[in-house]
Amino acid sequence: MADLAAGLDSVLLIADSYKVTHHRQYPPNTSIVYSYFESRGGKFPATCFFGLQYILKRWLVGQVVTREKIEEAREIFQLHFGQNVFNEEGWNYILEHHNGYLPLRIKAVPEGTVVPTKNVLFTVENTDPKCYWLTNYFETVLVQAWYPMTVATNSRAQKEIIARYLHETSDSTAGLPFKLHDFGFRGSSSVESAGIGGMAHLVNFQGTDTIAAVTTARKFYGCPMAGFSIPAAEHSTITSWGVDREKEAFQNMLTQFPTGLMACVSDSYDIWHACGKLWGEELKQLVEDRGENGTLVVRPDSGDPSEVVIKVLNILGEKFGTSSNTKGYKVLPSCVRVIQGDGISYETVAQILENLKKSKWSTDMVTFGSGGALLQRLDRDTQKCAYKCSYAVIDGKEVSVFKDPVTDHGKKSKKGRLTLECHNGKFVTYEEGKGDPNKDIMQVVFENGKLLKDFDFAEVRKNAEIDLVKKKSDSKLDAES
Repeated sequence: MADLAAGLDSVLLIADSYKVTHHRQYPPNTSIVYSYFESRGGKFPATCFFGLQYILKRWLVGQVVTREKIEEAREIFQLHFGQNVFNEEGWNYILEHHNGYLPLRIKAVPEGTVVPTKNVLFTVENTDPKCYWLTNYFETVLVQAWYPMTVATNSRAQKEIIARYLHETSDSTAGLPFKLHDFGFRGSSSVESAGIGGMAHLVNFQGTDTIAAVTTARKFYGCPMAGFSIPAAEHSTITSWGVDREKEAFQNMLTQFPTGLMACVSDSYDIWHACGKLWGEELKQLVEDRGENGTLVVRPDSGDPSEVVIKVLNILGEKFGTSSNTKGYKVLPSCVRVIQGDGISYETVAQILENLKKSKWSTDMVTFGSGGALLQRLDRDTQKCAYKCSYAVIDGKEVSVFKDPVTDHGKKSKKGRLTLECHNGKFVTYEEGKGDPNKDIMQVVFENGKLLKDFDFAEVRKNAEIDLVKKKSDSKLDAES
């Protein structure tokens, strides 16, 4: 079994099958193949670039080609294809002449950078003319940067929405980093994907229940602790007390966690009864006694979020009282808040917050938890991510390479060597070597098996941060219009 599992960590085996045959398909005397990665468009007008470093550290850095891996790949591909198509000579060359380090150069925009679609995000080329076939061999794994990039983009877009409503209805944006909590671990396709996607969410926020996310950020981005959580109930810890002892279950939560934030799912039977009778009357004094030392976060978990959140807030407001902030929106006492963790997505967050605003509730009263829509309800086409060859050297001559399908000009690819530059705040991709290399935003992050730039998480977060001043200005313009 150990031998059968060995290939799971072999860099020779992380390509699409047809890549194995491509070394025979390039024109004779090809010496350089140069490719690039971009978002060709999609759901969001710009992308928050993130996650390439994970792929580089996980797969490409170091002596990744060994004699054992070559022999294993030869055996697997012979069985897989039923014929000898494996480039054993090429891989042996890398082992013998490069000591198993990959002769590739990768340039990329700084991680966390927000770049409008249709711009280059990273480029890849071989550094040894005999390894021209290597550039696109790793397309498969490098394109998987689409996943953390798209999660980070989706998460950041929701951060912008929440920030806008905080500016409009709250006295402070201090709580913004904890306004969208990651509930996506169990809905992810694997522990690894939960770690990658959950880490991408933490580029924008600091709340998570996905432990794999914080351990991934710790290992691959040097962040001791990227996200935080609080004690919280699930349905089993409440319903195991029985229908008639729901009050005791709630009281136990207050007793076990007497200080700090504590979240309690409250819709096991009747959310209105739980909020009005149990929290709002029978346990009200215990909740209020927490005072400044702790906050009960009531969690409804079913029904129409736009309607349920408002009604829960209204009931809690009736029982615990409300006051108005400086912008005229209602706030609850600090001992009680609400978290909505069901049905949360980019689309529904805006709907819920707009309903809160219309009902004169401050955005600060609510936190959101998102699972499937945060880490799973997206794919490579969400941002139309693609990796294409744009330049080659054949017979010593430079060739601009591109595609332009007559049936879909939206898939037209870029030509030649590329630079990404920023002029007057606007990103521009220059093709065919027409840009200024000295102004290229992309930097060499990987060369000949070595990581040349190691982004720490704080740097990524800084690059990705939304413009709070701009959001405040946008809110003012909205109000005036």
